[in-house]
Amino acid sequence: MLLIWNRPGFTEELSEQERTALFGEVDEIMKELTETGELIGGQALANPSQTRTVRLAGGHPEVVDGPFMESKEQFAGYLAVDCDSPERAAEIAARWPDVRFGGAMEVRPIMDEAGTEM
Repeated sequence: MLLIWNRPGFTEELSEQERTALFGEVDEIMKELTETGELIGGQALANPSQTRTVRLAGGHPEVVDGPFMESKEQFAGYLAVDCDSPERAAEIAARWPDVRFGGAMEVRPIMDEAGTEM
């Protein structure tokens, strides 16, 4: 799983040309991963302002607005890929354009249903 982290709204700070180039790079990577059969799926997430977080408060679950994370980056989306190695997954993540704009890609294995390999 490639977890995409970036600053909410960073694309609005880019010029139209920079945004077009960034989304073009994403399209190229997605096309490549589709053609190689490595892409399992992926999705962007809505703006963090739409987030609800559930935490235990006073012994009961409480739903609050927002992610309330002490971080400039927010979880923005994910790609699920089926790669031959963790190194290949990291190679794909390193090419993701958000990284150049201050974002990060977290590469994590997905446990199978038994979960014993972790």
